[in-house]
Amino acid sequence: MRLYAAIIIISITFLTPLYISAQDIAEADTVDMGFLMRKEQSGNIMLHTLGYGFGYRFGTNKTYYQNRMFEFDFLEMKAPNQVRRYNENFPNPRSYVYGKLNSLFIIRAGIGKQHLLNRKPYWGGVEVRAFYYGGLDIGLAKPTYLYINYYSVQNNQLIVERTNLERYNPEKHFPYIGANPNDLSDIYGRGPILSGFSKIKFYPGLYAKGGFNFEFSSQNDRIKAIEIGAAVDVFPKPVPIMAFSEDNYVFITGYLSFHIGKRSN
Repeated sequence: MRLYAAIIIISITFLTPLYISAQDIAEADTVDMGFLMRKEQSGNIMLHTLGYGFGYRFGTNKTYYQNRMFEFDFLEMKAPNQVRRYNENFPNPRSYVYGKLNSLFIIRAGIGKQHLLNRKPYWGGVEVRAFYYGGLDIGLAKPTYLYINYYSVQNNQLIVERTNLERYNPEKHFPYIGANPNDLSDIYGRGPILSGFSKIKFYPGLYAKGGFNFEFSSQNDRIKAIEIGAAVDVFPKPVPIMAFSEDNYVFITGYLSFHIGKRSN
C-alpha cells in the first residue's frame, strides 16, 4: 500500500504542472498537420502486483484534450501469500501451491476517460495523459486439482500404490506422509491446467482504476504507450483462494502495461 501511495504522490507532483501548461498550448494532440483523428483502438499486455493480464480498448477522441474509451481486461489474480512447493521425494516434481483452493481469473468491462497533461512537440516525443476507468467485474474461481500419491507398506518400505487426480481438500491432502491419519498419502504435484474448468464459480463485482499513460509513437496514427496505475476490484461475495486465510472481498493492485494500436477516422 505504501508503494502504491508513493507512486501516485510522485506522479501527481511532477505531472500536475504539465496539465496546467497543456491548457495554454495550441490544440495539437493526436493530430497530423492539425487534423484530429477521432477513433482509436489498442491491445495491451499487463504485469500487476498479483499476476498478469491482457486487454483491449477502443474509443473516440472527443477533443484534442480528452477522449472516451471502453475497455476489456482479462487477468489472473493471485493471493498475496501463495508460495510454490515441490515434493522433494521425486525427481522432476510438478510444482503446486499448498493451501490454494481456487485459481482466480477476472474479466473486466468498463468505460473511462483520458485527459491530456502534456502533448508531443511537433518533432515527436512523449504524450502524457491521466486516466480513470470503472465498470463491472466477473470473477472466475477455478478449483485446484492435485495429483495425490497413496502409499502402502511392503517389506518395511513405503511403495506408491496409486496416484489419483483429486480436487484439493485442506482437511485431507497434505504435503508430507503421515499428516493424514486416514491414509498414507502426500501431494505429488499440480494437476492438468484444464482440470476444474467444469466446476468454475462466478463472482460478480465492480472495479476502478487510474494512473498515467505515456504515448511515444513517432507516428500520430499509431499507438505505442506504457501505462502505470493502480486498480481496485471489489466483490460483494468473498472469493475463496487460500484455505488458511480469510476470503478476499477486495483486491488492490499496482500495474504496468504496454499498449500498441492505431488511430483513424
